[in-house]
Amino acid sequence: MKLPPCSGPEAQSARPAPGRLRWLMIALAFLATVINYLDRQTLSVVAPELKKEFAMSDETYGLILSAFMLAYTVMNGISGPILDRVGTRIGYALCMVWWSTAGMLHALATGPFSLGIFRFLLGMGEAGNWPAGVKLVGEWFPPRERALASGIFNSGSAIGAILAPPLVAWLVIRWGWPSAFLIVGLSGYLWLVVWWLSYYTPSQGAEEISRPAVSPWRLMGTRFVGFFTLSKVFMDPVWYFYIFWFPKFLSSVHGFSLADIGKTAWIPFLTADIGNIAGGALTQWFIRRGIPIPRARRISVSIFTLLMASAIPVMFAPSAAAAIALISTATFGYTGYLANALAIPADVFPKTMLGSVWGLASMGSGFGGMVFSWLSGRLIDQYGYTPVFVGYGIMPLVSLAILLLLVGPFTPDPRWQSRGEAS
Repeated sequence: MKLPPCSGPEAQSARPAPGRLRWLMIALAFLATVINYLDRQTLSVVAPELKKEFAMSDETYGLILSAFMLAYTVMNGISGPILDRVGTRIGYALCMVWWSTAGMLHALATGPFSLGIFRFLLGMGEAGNWPAGVKLVGEWFPPRERALASGIFNSGSAIGAILAPPLVAWLVIRWGWPSAFLIVGLSGYLWLVVWWLSYYTPSQGAEEISRPAVSPWRLMGTRFVGFFTLSKVFMDPVWYFYIFWFPKFLSSVHGFSLADIGKTAWIPFLTADIGNIAGGALTQWFIRRGIPIPRARRISVSIFTLLMASAIPVMFAPSAAAAIALISTATFGYTGYLANALAIPADVFPKTMLGSVWGLASMGSGFGGMVFSWLSGRLIDQYGYTPVFVGYGIMPLVSLAILLLLVGPFTPDPRWQSRGEAS
């Protein structure tokens, strides 16, 4: 399909209604998320090598991860409103260019300080992926399909995490750790070409998206955004712990070599990928049986969050295989929860606000990740992994209580309906 020239942020929006093309668009978001996690996970796979080369303690490694999360926190609050203003097409492209370039710069690291700087830059760019994906889902999918569509695009995170251990381990063994950062970073530029030639905003959403965006400060003052953000402070750091620390856990606790890590570290992320689809499919199953959408989402997030408590007994598991099985159950629960959480803002707010709402809420994700990444390293250095796994098994239950009791109804907020239907 040949696209006409773009004369504005979303000038390409005067196009056919979604139809089957919505699956192409969600496929592009899925691929972007795969690349996002390949860039993000490369460090966790090479961490055992860099720890030796740069003489890093676990606390220093935790601080480097916190640098990523600091940038991720700040830029979530900025990237969402920017996406609402420039549009999904341009905004997603800018994010990809930034984080792919930052990922390649990791190859130039000479010590913990430079590695932390490049990690900070990566966090700045990667923050835009989920506001962009949520915005894309809101533009292209009706409410009954949003949890499934969100699960599909977010499953890219699990696929990236599955691919990273064997791919990065192979690259490191064959050409050295800098090559891993360079090759993974280049993949983002290949995606960019396809995205720019393919994406447009569907015609039925163009009028709403062209309206002025709401001030982020006004949104942050709402009950939904405030408590939804707080729930992510306790939920998302659990996932960050698994993606950043799991290879080191296998190395430190179970004596896995880099080759062993490459063979096994993908397993919890395979179950996470299944969880993404299961989360959306379960909600659709409830809806088809006449359960209202808000209640269906509440039931689903509750079921999947409870599965995350399987992290508590990990350090008491009798073998590495049993520990991996428990962690795999927890990652399955997280992504099943997230498939529904990604769809909830579009149930409450119009499309023109979705980038801002998710970006602001993800500041809670980044803040929690920043604090708990540092705290994880400190606790592991002093007490080992036991208190960390227990804590990360309890935190999702705190998040669930906030989501169910304090966020408010998962229905369109009448204050915003003059700006467009949240449908």
